[in-house]
Amino acid sequence: APGPRSYTTLRDEAVKLFNSLQQLESERDPVPLMQGILQTCLDLPPLVDEIYCQLVKQTTEPPAPGGQGDLHYWQLLTCMSCTFLPSPPVLRFLRFHLDKTESRFPASEMAKYACFIREALGKTKRRECVPSLEEILMLMQRQEMICTVHCPGAPACSVAISSHTTAEEVAQELVSRLGLSQSPNLFALYEQSRRREQPVGSATLLADVLTRFE
Repeated sequence: APGPRSYTTLRDEAVKLFNSLQQLESERDPVPLMQGILQTCLDLPPLVDEIYCQLVKQTTEPPAPGGQGDLHYWQLLTCMSCTFLPSPPVLRFLRFHLDKTESRFPASEMAKYACFIREALGKTKRRECVPSLEEILMLMQRQEMICTVHCPGAPACSVAISSHTTAEEVAQELVSRLGLSQSPNLFALYEQSRRREQPVGSATLLADVLTRFE
């Protein structure tokens, strides 16, 4: 369909994504390539299962378990798990792969990613945007992001958020921090840019808002 990015057939795009995965193995800075793969999956949802299956294949019996190339695949799989849910059959297959990895390589980096991915899959909701470059970097390290919220009449507040944190959760935390829990007023987050200022829906994922800023 017409859009900012031009695509060919799903089959051709699947081949391109496979080539990108091969490139990912030796990429010194994998973050932009990861974001491009995620963007293609967002634009072409039928390819989500394809990429999950390819990543499971690439992380099964790798030549160098725990090597840089292997960990790049696990890092992309981590980003996928915080952005898209696979179909039920692929999800069952993926969970079996995660269990097997943790069993074969306990206390390894692969096992830590497998544990993180399993937990993420239980929280992931539909994303409006792919992860920002900052979010990808944090996911590669299995860490939370720091979001800065500017409050009227108070200094800016730093809040740790994950890929699953909603605007309502952040607003409630700030209300508690500022001692406004007994206030009869309603509170919300606002998104402000050069062009507009608008309230952020309570169920909106803050990670999507940060990607729009990026």
